[in-house]
Amino acid sequence: MAKPGRTGFKRIVYATQYSWQGLRAAWIHEAAFRQELVLALIGIPVAFWLAENKIELLWLILPLFILVLAELVNSALEAVVDRISDEHHELAGRAKDIGSSLVFVSILLLIFVWSIVLYY
Repeated sequence: MAKPGRTGFKRIVYATQYSWQGLRAAWIHEAAFRQELVLALIGIPVAFWLAENKIELLWLILPLFILVLAELVNSALEAVVDRISDEHHELAGRAKDIGSSLVFVSILLLIFVWSIVLYY
């Protein structure tokens, strides 16, 4: 049975408000998110300047968005783990390490794609 709640346009309005709250919280509380968002905000105009066609533009911009998304997931994961307990636990550490590796792999993807597009 479906959970009762807001539907239609009202749901979209509330969902948008929650999303903005999440972005604001990430900006306020997560230095890595701020750094990666600034990188994306600088990288996107640079991508428009460097790209020779729409496909290259897409390839340059997409990894920037993936990196920001990865940081949001990592930050959310860390917040949940920290909320559950401040004690060290192997599974909590593993979850945080895996979240961190998500960001790391996204950075590698960004470097790889930009290198390929710019040098070949």
